[in-house]
Amino acid sequence: MDEQDTSDSDISKDRLGPDVIKGYLKTLPNGPGVYRMIDQHADVLYVGKARNIKKRVTAYTKLGGHSNRIARMIAATREMDFISTNTETEALLLEANLIKTLKPRYNVLLRDDKSFPHILVRQDHDFAQILKHRGAQSKNGKYFGPFASAGAVNRTLNALQKAFLLRSCSDSTFHSRSRPCLLYQIKRCSGPCVDLISKQDYDLLVEEAVSFLKGKSRKTQEALAAQMQSASEALDFERAAVYRDRINALTSIQAHQGVNPERTKEADVIAAYADGGQTCVQVFFFRGGQNWGNRAYYPKHDKAVDVTEVLSAFVAQFYDDKTPPSLVLVNQDLDDLDLLSEALTIKKDKTVKVRFPKRGEQKDLIDHVAANAKDALGRRLAESASQRKILESLADLFDLERTPERIEVYDNSHIQGANAVGGMIVSGPEGFIKNQYRKFNIKDTELTPGDDYGMMREVLSRRFSRLIKETKDVTEGEDRSADARPWPDIVLIDGGAGQLSAAQEVMTELGVEDLCIVSIAKGPDRNAGRERFFMKGRQPFSIEEKSPVLYFLQRLRDEAHRFAIGSHRNRRSKSIHSSPLDEIDGIGAKRKKALLHHFGSAKAVRQAGLPDLEAVDGISRAIAKKIYDHFQKE
Repeated sequence: MDEQDTSDSDISKDRLGPDVIKGYLKTLPNGPGVYRMIDQHADVLYVGKARNIKKRVTAYTKLGGHSNRIARMIAATREMDFISTNTETEALLLEANLIKTLKPRYNVLLRDDKSFPHILVRQDHDFAQILKHRGAQSKNGKYFGPFASAGAVNRTLNALQKAFLLRSCSDSTFHSRSRPCLLYQIKRCSGPCVDLISKQDYDLLVEEAVSFLKGKSRKTQEALAAQMQSASEALDFERAAVYRDRINALTSIQAHQGVNPERTKEADVIAAYADGGQTCVQVFFFRGGQNWGNRAYYPKHDKAVDVTEVLSAFVAQFYDDKTPPSLVLVNQDLDDLDLLSEALTIKKDKTVKVRFPKRGEQKDLIDHVAANAKDALGRRLAESASQRKILESLADLFDLERTPERIEVYDNSHIQGANAVGGMIVSGPEGFIKNQYRKFNIKDTELTPGDDYGMMREVLSRRFSRLIKETKDVTEGEDRSADARPWPDIVLIDGGAGQLSAAQEVMTELGVEDLCIVSIAKGPDRNAGRERFFMKGRQPFSIEEKSPVLYFLQRLRDEAHRFAIGSHRNRRSKSIHSSPLDEIDGIGAKRKKALLHHFGSAKAVRQAGLPDLEAVDGISRAIAKKIYDHFQKE
């Protein structure tokens, strides 16, 4: 891969888009690569790939034949960057990676790109452990997935524990047991920790579980049925009942599948449906002939983008950090099916086929997933319409000039001032924007414990000082939506007149004007529905108890409260488990462990003399002196 030199003297950021683009043509290669279009603020507008970069860029210099979206993009271009690649497949992989990293305004963007949970059967212990796993697959064992959600994994794990009686406890718990735990009592573990099952018999259970997860469910159930019959004939009805319960557990897993293909054992089925300027992409995961759940995605894109372009971009970005299955089915006849197949084959290092099925079981599968995509988008559009009406009503209630696009809600949480945390949640036309939530650990040591006003001043001062610094180039009238510039249209604060006054003081000090700040106080006896609202220049007022707007504002406040309390609890939990040794430079986890093992507690380390500290393995004279001096200063 080679990055092209773009420092051409004929190229100037002061020239118009088409002229800027023309300036690059004489130096561009006739080969595959990736290009970036950049605006006057050095923000990347678009990332694209091409089999022939020169031909693709030449097309942008033509005055006609472009959609409004492409025309706007060309007009805003002030600079371009190019990277040559060896193949078009390499360009596709690089393009997907750059889009996810840079999030250009004119590209189709995949959002909510969290990793998927798997089931892990650990094999680094004599008695294998079965557990939920998310993240890098670095542990020794067999991984099964992906599952669409943690709920899908938990349901499957619960049934697998009943069916195969494998342990789920940690190694430390396993080795510390002297009698069987509750899971053994309710017949969800075979009790290997206290030798209630031999290693040979336990290994057989592990083999059965792995076989089932690989899709050999019929064979597993037939074997269990035969064992149940054998036990019954031997009049060992208690053992027969165990096999019966295990068969019922396996049946319960399969009963939740919804769609069970007979011949499609491993595939991701991806269908896109577009309406109202939005697109829903449904992904169903099939592994071992079982449906392991589904998830709906709503990629961000311009309304003019065709559904095939959205789906193609989605597939490329979706597998940028995920291992694809051997088969990917799509509901659109994409122009780059072969290219996507080749790119995913490179990622997996095994053959991957991307297909648009036209008949048979695979066509039925893709039709089913497409119907789900259509239904999901219909629900989302209906919810968006309702949300838009509420936001319009909110603009009338708070005397705003336009419908709010971004609402920030603030709340504090502490226990008598200890471990104080401020929380900010964000909401927009499509609901809560959770990746923009922020927490603020209160740092002012001079605050009186429990000073809610002081905490609110610190949180708002830190938030808006940074916001002003980050958005100095924002001029009056520019787009301040959540996706463009992160300026809120409404700041909602949990509290009364005092909190409102504290917030107004901060904004006055920072020179922030024309910002709608509203404080929401709980009603008499903290009754929901009788809230009082405080705004600058208006008398406190209430909203009709059954109003959808009031319900919406209550939801915002409750979400901010939930987030602030959760952040506070996390901080409190960390402080409980912290140690005075953590405050000493040069004392990492290994030395801390050695000190605690030697002395028994941090208090004993504090009281230890210098010779005693030097006697600890791994503690040099210099480190011992540092520890001793630290506690002597205290």
